[in-house]
Amino acid sequence: MTSPIVDFLLSRSSAPIPELKEPAPSDAEIETLIRIASRVPDHGRLEPWRFILYRGEAREKIGEKLAKLAEKREGPLPEGRIQQERSRFSRAPLVIGVVSVPRENPKIPQWEMFLSGGAAAMNLVIAANAMGYSTNWITNWYSDTEEGRALLGLSPQERVIGFIHIGTFDGQKPERPRPDIARLYADYSGPWQG
Repeated sequence: MTSPIVDFLLSRSSAPIPELKEPAPSDAEIETLIRIASRVPDHGRLEPWRFILYRGEAREKIGEKLAKLAEKREGPLPEGRIQQERSRFSRAPLVIGVVSVPRENPKIPQWEMFLSGGAAAMNLVIAANAMGYSTNWITNWYSDTEEGRALLGLSPQERVIGFIHIGTFDGQKPERPRPDIARLYADYSGPWQG
């Protein structure tokens, strides 16, 4: 079976973040991206995710804060590493943070809510690619620290699902080895044996 959608999905890959350039999605396109990202399985209609836009000058300000936080955690850093931290959010013209927002619910486990957020992030990636933009989904060290999450606009109970870097990429996307799918699935044949 062949279709343009199947071919599109089979060719999806990430672009190198430093090579993502303007133009980025417009405000109207961003609204469409978020609308698509939100059309995911969401048991109980809890909306256990939200989105944060990092664009314009905010990207440089975050970089300065990340560089200071890295030095606070690790001590004095070489200039190359400081520049690396400063550019974390300014390499692409738009970064959309996908954030897990846990909700209290007696029937729906937290892991299911987190998976819904992962689906939202993947929908966002695919939607941006379908609009002609390139993307790269990362987390990085600051996602795993309370101070890092706070300076990126998350509350203490929230967690990072991913930072989706979005822009225009004119080059050839590098292909990486993909899994041997024959090892990834099998017909069910009874209870798993440990």
